Amino acid sequence: MSYDFNADEIFEMAEQMERNGAVFYRNAAAGVADRKNKEMLLMLAGMEDDHEKTFAEMRAALTAQEKATTVFDPQGEAVLYLKALVDTRVFFKKEIDTTSMKDILKEALLAEKDSIVFYLGMKEMVPEKLGKARLEAIIKEEMNHIKLIGGKLSAVK
Repeated sequence: MSYDFNADEIFEMAEQMERNGAVFYRNAAAGVADRKNKEMLLMLAGMEDDHEKTFAEMRAALTAQEKATTVFDPQGEAVLYLKALVDTRVFFKKEIDTTSMKDILKEALLAEKDSIVFYLGMKEMVPEKLGKARLEAIIKEEMNHIKLIGGKLSAVK
């Protein structure tokens, strides 16, 4: 069965991924002794917080058509499915070796890449009339994260 997701559902998942990312970075920062590394991880957590707010604002600005339900789903199972996918594939809880900044950044880079893959896949399931174009903004935000983290990873000795 084919299922079309609307932009509202995708933005809701984007917000969840950003919350998960903020928790990831804060947990990593809590275990890091080096002050500069801790500050950088907390800065990344703050960026995730900002992106969550951005996505919430974008979601609030959606038209009624972009929020329209595409199939009969009285239990909200589509959103539960997406939430489970997000919570198990992108920034999910995992053991982090906080003694290695390089390992933390590698994990962060993988999670950011996974988030882009998630959004690209979801983009294929959102018809134009339900807000497909809006997903481009999310993908661009995550690509900026990859650039930033990649640069930090290159600088870590």
